Amino acid sequence: MGLIIGCHVSFKNDSQMIGSVNEALSYNANTFMFYTGAPQNTRRGEIDLKKKEEALKIMEDNGIDINKVIVHAPYIVNLANRENFDFSVSFLKEEIERCNRLGIRYMVLHPGSAVSSSREDAIKSISDGLNFILDNDYDVKILLETMAGKGNEVGRNFDELKTIIDNVKYKDKIGVCLDTCHLNDAGYDISEFDKILDEFDNKIGIKYIGCVHVNDSKNIIDSHKDRHENIGLGTIGFDNLINVIYNNRLESVPKILETPYVSRDDNSKEREYPPYKYEIAMIRNKIFDKELIDKIRKDNTRN
Repeated sequence: MGLIIGCHVSFKNDSQMIGSVNEALSYNANTFMFYTGAPQNTRRGEIDLKKKEEALKIMEDNGIDINKVIVHAPYIVNLANRENFDFSVSFLKEEIERCNRLGIRYMVLHPGSAVSSSREDAIKSISDGLNFILDNDYDVKILLETMAGKGNEVGRNFDELKTIIDNVKYKDKIGVCLDTCHLNDAGYDISEFDKILDEFDNKIGIKYIGCVHVNDSKNIIDSHKDRHENIGLGTIGFDNLINVIYNNRLESVPKILETPYVSRDDNSKEREYPPYKYEIAMIRNKIFDKELIDKIRKDNTRN
């Protein structure tokens, strides 16, 4: 089947998925992930089906499988919070419908945060919400993302995800997205990734893994902070991430980079340049480039 590797790309109202796929191709990616609108709010434009068909043609011509493309739900919805529960359910129902119109089969969702309730109540609320959302005729699966455990985040370990999934009626419409940075920050040792997969398989089942977010981490293991780092420049390390990406048990699962943009220089706080073309090249070659950041800056300042 070969490596399925991509990254987060933009989705703009004027170009929609045409712009998304062209951006992915510019990074030499063969899949991608996008928000169908701004991640920090729930305002959404209309889906243009003509643009969708044009995007699908570009994808077909370039060997990108629509079934491996991912949508990410905005992170402001929170099924664990009963105060905004009805709004979150209603919005995510609409987002599932948008995925269906676009032909996308997978939507990654942060499980939620226990704002004003116990973790047990929060977990039950998430399962209840998913049962409302997934009660449809669409071929769209929600992938619950593994979380770092920052604050009151739910999904910081496989036991919490198992409890949620066990209480979802629609088992064929639920899955998990592993995030390497989040796993590290939650206390999982990525250098022993096969043991992590063994635990996941015993508790939930490998078949439920639908996506892997590949990120290095700025933090030591079990820090519960959730700060992504560029590939090979963090505490997880290049070789450990390569072992995740090329793990035989996850061969058919899309790998998505969400690593930080590179600023113009060390003193700049502006995020200027996407690193994805360079990181994907390293991943394909399986060789870490120690000059990654300098190369990104040098190549982009020529443009």
